[in-house]
Amino acid sequence: MLSAMFPLVVVRCGLDAARQVALDEPMIDIRLARPDDIDALAQLKLETFRETFIAGFAIPYPPADLAIFEEKAYSPASIAIELADAAITTWIAERDGRLLGYAKIGPCHLPHPEARPEHGELYQLYVRGEAQGLGLGSLLLTHALDHLAVTRPGPVWLGVWSGNLKAQEVYVKRGFSKVGEYRFPVGTWYDEEYIFRRDQRETGLS
Repeated sequence: MLSAMFPLVVVRCGLDAARQVALDEPMIDIRLARPDDIDALAQLKLETFRETFIAGFAIPYPPADLAIFEEKAYSPASIAIELADAAITTWIAERDGRLLGYAKIGPCHLPHPEARPEHGELYQLYVRGEAQGLGLGSLLLTHALDHLAVTRPGPVWLGVWSGNLKAQEVYVKRGFSKVGEYRFPVGTWYDEEYIFRRDQRETGLS
């Protein structure tokens, strides 16, 4: 039912027209993930997670815990389950057949006393390093928020790693504010996370 509400939404984006013609660079599509994206999406999720938290922030996850977490969160089997769940929606950014980023949303599961399953949550928002600076993160976030405004009116929640200051700044600019903290398990390791919330009715932002 949810996918039927946004069946053919494709956003074309890229460089300005003059530069596009000069460099002949392919445009980027923002679209809903499909079952035939499972393997590529699993690879995208795994690589962007590692790029962000291991190569980028150098979080020293214990190897055994990391392996268990990655298999549970990013294996093709796990992605297949996600895409088959009608309550979960995943937007992807694609250029010339290569997935560059994604945003995953659904019912809120964050451990906050005011959070409810009928509220929306932004679970994940990642863009490959090679595609940073193209505005894909902003586009994916806009699609996610617009979708939640229709399907789950009310507060939107998200969890963000406490050390990711850049992401926190982005979310604040989009109307979110910090309302709590929690610990996100990666095996026996725990990431210190912040809980952010945005009331769509108050902000009127997208």
